[in-house]
Amino acid sequence: MTMTDSVAHIIIVTGMSGAGRSTAANALEDGGWRVIDNLPAQLLPSLVDIATTKGSGMNRLAVVVDVRGGDSVEELAPLIETLRVETNLRVLFLDATDEELIKRFESVRRPHPLQGDGTLIDGIRTERTRLETLRGYADVVVDTTGLNTHQTTTLVFDTFRSDDSADVNVVIESFGFKHGLPADADIVGDVRFLPNPFWTESLRDENGLHPDVSAFVLGQTDVEQYLDGLVLMLGATLRGYARENKRHATIAIGCTGGKHRSVAIAEELARRIGEIPGVAVTRKHRDIGRE
Repeated sequence: MTMTDSVAHIIIVTGMSGAGRSTAANALEDGGWRVIDNLPAQLLPSLVDIATTKGSGMNRLAVVVDVRGGDSVEELAPLIETLRVETNLRVLFLDATDEELIKRFESVRRPHPLQGDGTLIDGIRTERTRLETLRGYADVVVDTTGLNTHQTTTLVFDTFRSDDSADVNVVIESFGFKHGLPADADIVGDVRFLPNPFWTESLRDENGLHPDVSAFVLGQTDVEQYLDGLVLMLGATLRGYARENKRHATIAIGCTGGKHRSVAIAEELARRIGEIPGVAVTRKHRDIGRE
């Protein structure tokens, strides 16, 4: 799957207000995509016609569509399947928890675009309901809860920068179960069966990126068998994703706190998955800095 001038590659950027759509759009622009912001969904087919015209120079196009366009966002969902026949189209959905969105809106002292005469949470809940169907069409869901602008930029940039050569782009994400499952996970692995380095005093204050912690985790009984089985299963899954034109996947590996075991296993898994032909890997450690 290599980009050529004869095929238009389009990313629809959408999602919750305050979840990082503008940040994602900037990251894509930095990655060489032509970005159009706040496009009414009704205009998308016309834009695709232009993008698919030979010599248009718009074969890498990112379009931001959201509730600012009024009712047009509901009209986007039925267009997606049609447009996927004509182009290589993916949908990127930015999301975050209600609590995170409230904190962000309050920090900038701005109302939610759907708040009206109601409260901030009323606007968030209304938007989430309106976007529920569209979220189901997403090829990539990025949960920006707990991420700063730089981290979100890096994640989006890394997720899409390998499109030229990779059949499937994979995010390997470590997390802590006590902080909740990642909202964007396609596959979840649980490594709480391993001894916790937290209970080893010399390792407690380190994380899974430290060589001593990594050696401790990877040296445990059944780790090699677990990784071999996981890579075998994921290899078959990712080949299937490529056949079905699912170009992005998030594989989440969890332990209790997301600092030691999950990080070490995610790093080793990323190394092994990255050796599979046609697969590009990005690492993300969601909870590595939490207590």
